[in-house]
Amino acid sequence: MREKLMELKEVASKQLEKLQEQKDIQDLKVKILGKKGELTSILRNMGQLSPEERPIIGQVANEVRELLENKFQLKFSELEQKAEEKQLEQESIDVTLPGRPVALGCQHPLTLVARDIEDIFIGLGYEVAEGPEVEQDYYNFEALNLPKNHPARDMQDSFYITEELLMRTHTSPVQVRTMEHKRPEVPVKIICPGRVYRRDDDDATHSHVFMQAEGLVIDENIRMSDLKGTLLTFARQMFGDQQEIRLRPSFFPFTEPSAEVDVSCIICEGSGCRVCKQTGWLEILGSGMVHPKVLEMSGYDSNKYSGFAFGMGIERIAMLKYGIEDIRQFYMNDVRFLHQFQRRA
Repeated sequence: MREKLMELKEVASKQLEKLQEQKDIQDLKVKILGKKGELTSILRNMGQLSPEERPIIGQVANEVRELLENKFQLKFSELEQKAEEKQLEQESIDVTLPGRPVALGCQHPLTLVARDIEDIFIGLGYEVAEGPEVEQDYYNFEALNLPKNHPARDMQDSFYITEELLMRTHTSPVQVRTMEHKRPEVPVKIICPGRVYRRDDDDATHSHVFMQAEGLVIDENIRMSDLKGTLLTFARQMFGDQQEIRLRPSFFPFTEPSAEVDVSCIICEGSGCRVCKQTGWLEILGSGMVHPKVLEMSGYDSNKYSGFAFGMGIERIAMLKYGIEDIRQFYMNDVRFLHQFQRRA
């Protein structure tokens, strides 16, 4: 049996030297040292040996197994090193070549316009305020002079969660929360951008989820002329220095008097075109003087303080600024559309 073991060692060693593929080495290892390999077949005859010979032959078998395993491992390592050297030769890197440019994303057009709006009003001394999107009925309606069952609530078809909780229909609740937090501190000058929710039909100009930016100013001796001057400044910084605005009488429960605000048509510069329906004007936002009841419900003396408020749809501003005709483009995540608004540093 010793002779068979030594013969197996010599034969396996010679066969191993000839192999140049890792797969072939693995196959040979299984053939020689596997559970059903040749070494195992030889050792099955150990029972025929005398008790004195068994430990001697067992030691020889262990030495042969260990020797062959080391040779197999060494051969594996040699082939791995050769393969790595060959790969390095074929895939050499010229470190002097310029790196491949990394593709950069871009900000969403609504984000760009929202930040433009914020920057304009921050430049006018406003602070940016935020609030919850899941809002209490009190802040969304009642504190804005819209008590329960008020008919004006129908103007904003709402998503209710419970009788007292809903998805906010405008960012005006942020104004109320800020007034309560700051009272009786003045002046209050805030801009409130954020996402709002209404049960509108999804079409080219409406969406059940959209963005608003609302502003609020409260102080002594605030007048309608202050509102008009502020909105004229905003329109010119957003759309161009030659823009004009006009105020048309309107109704909002939380302002009195109230006004819709138009800007001279960006396309035809006021001469009349298809976009402005030959009027020369485009509607951009609603505004008005804060209703005395709203001031009083938030803890301000309406005989001493006054204020103005305004609100605009960010999608509306973006559509006018960039000439976009379908609001749904903002939410389709088409990179061909979105990359048009990439701004270079």
